[in-house]
Amino acid sequence: MRLTIFTTPLLSPLLKRFSRWILHLAGWKLLGEMPRNTPKSVIIAAPHTSNWDLPYTLLVAFALELNIHWMGKIQIFRFPFKGVMCWLGGIAVDRSKSSNTVSASAQALRQAEGELHLVIPPEGTRAQSRQWKTGFYYIALEAQVPIVLGFLDFGSKTSGLGPAFVPTGDLDADMAVIKNFYAPFCGKNAAQFVLE
Repeated sequence: MRLTIFTTPLLSPLLKRFSRWILHLAGWKLLGEMPRNTPKSVIIAAPHTSNWDLPYTLLVAFALELNIHWMGKIQIFRFPFKGVMCWLGGIAVDRSKSSNTVSASAQALRQAEGELHLVIPPEGTRAQSRQWKTGFYYIALEAQVPIVLGFLDFGSKTSGLGPAFVPTGDLDADMAVIKNFYAPFCGKNAAQFVLE
């Protein structure tokens, strides 16, 4: 994988300390940690209801010492921001084109050397979404990596990582367990986080 802000020598350790300080100053608490022996995973980023979710996710990733990549809509990767977004760990996704994003992402996870965690917001949008997209699930299933339940709860100002969940292949049953975990959480724009 390419060099990102999380793997940039000298800068990365400084940003870890800075992120912990900023989160503490803002009144946020960090909970959980990456489960042991989990060098690769798909991390759910939910609730996703605001542009503020990305900066907080980056701060939390640094504070928890994670090497993450995240998927975002292609529009935020246009000039002059493309280089910065890629350096921040972003991977552009063109939602208007039918492509094999799941297989390509699963293959990248399998083939990556060292630690790599792919962060995906299951809503696929900041707007209210009643149906979660299932790409994150199938990427984890195909790559044979766990799904780690990451969260930003603006209601209690807590963020971090919940348990790791190994997908069984039974989408409906697994989604029920995952959504049950997220039921108590509140996004920045609380009315836009709907679980059905």
